[in-house]
Amino acid sequence: MLTGRFAPSPSAPLHLGNLRTALLAWAAARSRGGRFLIRIEDLTTSAGDERTAAVAADQLADLAAVGITHDGEVVRQSERRHLYDAAIARLVDAGLTYPCYCTRREIRDAAVAPHGPDPDGAYPATCRHLSATARHALERDGRRPALRLRADGARVTVTDEMVGTLSVVVDDLVLRRADGEVAYNLAVVVDDADQGVTQVVRGDDLWETTPRQVLLQQLLDLPTPEYLHVPLVLAADGRRLSKRDGAVTLADRTELGEDVAEVVGMLAGSAGLAEPGERLDAATVADRFALPRLVRDPWVFRDGRAARA
Repeated sequence: MLTGRFAPSPSAPLHLGNLRTALLAWAAARSRGGRFLIRIEDLTTSAGDERTAAVAADQLADLAAVGITHDGEVVRQSERRHLYDAAIARLVDAGLTYPCYCTRREIRDAAVAPHGPDPDGAYPATCRHLSATARHALERDGRRPALRLRADGARVTVTDEMVGTLSVVVDDLVLRRADGEVAYNLAVVVDDADQGVTQVVRGDDLWETTPRQVLLQQLLDLPTPEYLHVPLVLAADGRRLSKRDGAVTLADRTELGEDVAEVVGMLAGSAGLAEPGERLDAATVADRFALPRLVRDPWVFRDGRAARA
């Protein structure tokens, strides 16, 4: 059975752009009779603290309020580290990793230097061939290594029904950060496979990370889900929408006197699934969901409305 998911980070309340992506992911799955899961991606937050727990609870409440139902229990990444450790151990045992002592600044400087190794900013594999002596010297200086994948110039091609085809050479991505935390690309691949996710609908700002994730799926003998990257909702100046852009959360819209049906209608309309001013529920959005109807350009949030950029 088709299985979709939405996986917010509990770092801030969901804004309308987040809710729009969640609604489209849910509608895409439900329109095909599929299951839908919710996963809290709390690895990069202070998992277990009161604020993180409160933000996650508010996010789940907002999703429920707009009609986004889910199957099974909500999963939290902070409770799944054993799965990530096992996946990394497989890659280590296969000789596909190496420690990296580079700082972010060093990587950034290498990318922008004249005649640098990669003008696009991909990691130049500086530490791939370090000798044991060089590694020990760096560690004596207090450098804590990250763990990188030895991608060896693998080219990966990914196709998405919204944004087309992307074929790139994958760089040596980080699997575990220098602080010991698992990197997003590894965690999301392990989670999707473990949960049986077969369809990933998410913002198109994550499109360029997809080849990295597909390579990890291939190396770990995991299935590759179908991907659908949808345009973001942007602020008036072209940035990704955020709290500072005004009344952008469900609570904000409620305070302005709008009800859930108006908000859902606005979100659906910005994606091409409703007429301006139409009031809808989530089930109707799922009934109308069809790829040819979806807008393929960013939408800009101005004066309380989403409009095509």
